[in-house]
Amino acid sequence: VTIKNIEMAIVGRGFSEGWVEPVPPNSRTGKRVAIVGSGPAGLAAAAQLNSAGHRVTVYEREDRLGGLLMYGIPNMKLDKKHVVDRRVQLLREEGIDFVANANIGDGKNRTIAVSDIMAKSDALLLTTGATVPRDLQIPGRKLNGVHFAMDFLTNNTRSLLNSNLQDGNFINAAGKDVIVIGGGDTGTDCLGTSLRHRCNTLINFELFPTPPTERSGDNPWPIWPVTFQVDYGHEESAAKFKKDPRVYSISTTKFVGNSRGALTGLKTIDISLKDGKLQPLRGTERTWKADLVFLSMGFLGPE
Repeated sequence: VTIKNIEMAIVGRGFSEGWVEPVPPNSRTGKRVAIVGSGPAGLAAAAQLNSAGHRVTVYEREDRLGGLLMYGIPNMKLDKKHVVDRRVQLLREEGIDFVANANIGDGKNRTIAVSDIMAKSDALLLTTGATVPRDLQIPGRKLNGVHFAMDFLTNNTRSLLNSNLQDGNFINAAGKDVIVIGGGDTGTDCLGTSLRHRCNTLINFELFPTPPTERSGDNPWPIWPVTFQVDYGHEESAAKFKKDPRVYSISTTKFVGNSRGALTGLKTIDISLKDGKLQPLRGTERTWKADLVFLSMGFLGPE
């Protein structure tokens, strides 16, 4: 049963028919709660605390509200105006206050002191998300053309919303040979965004072997299925370049550049998974052409 699609259809119909209306609390407790971060966790917490009658203020360091929903997920995958902004406006009408461009810190370097926030609040909730990306510290990492995936996605969405990509304030993959290191949703979004820029070539490196088509014995329901799946980025890339972009069991060993410090490619070695350990396979070294590399290897935690 496609539960997600059913739920989306129901709520979409509800909004289009005007059935979804703000429901402010019947009374207030007199308590004030400050929430730092307006992503999914922050918005959900704000809705719950507000419904309990507390006065809630949500602080967001970006210029738009929504956190990961706004800048972390591409617009073609999650519409900002008709989904994110619509929900934030509903929360506003229910009595929640939002403050954008509010970077909470120690009061220095244009930050708002957390002590000032706590002084006027009965409780402080931190919902900042895991924003520190896993890096790949190999030779050539500082070459111009190697970027974290979220820098690519965030700047692209901001430029799209501000100017329909006319201001040039984004990493442009047009005509470039692009390699995405790492899979998952973020890697797929890098594939989809690069395709919309009209990249020249597109490859996706995966460290681990190709997953099985069906669940293995140690991966039973209801655990998330570790199986071979095709997301929209893979499907679109295969349609354009006539093959799946993913290369499995491969490890990047070095970024290669020219005398001007620009990325021109990278070196890899194939690996095998034996007794739970990844081992390089001698004689499988390869060199790949690349103008842009996006690191999409997960996140380590909050800043």
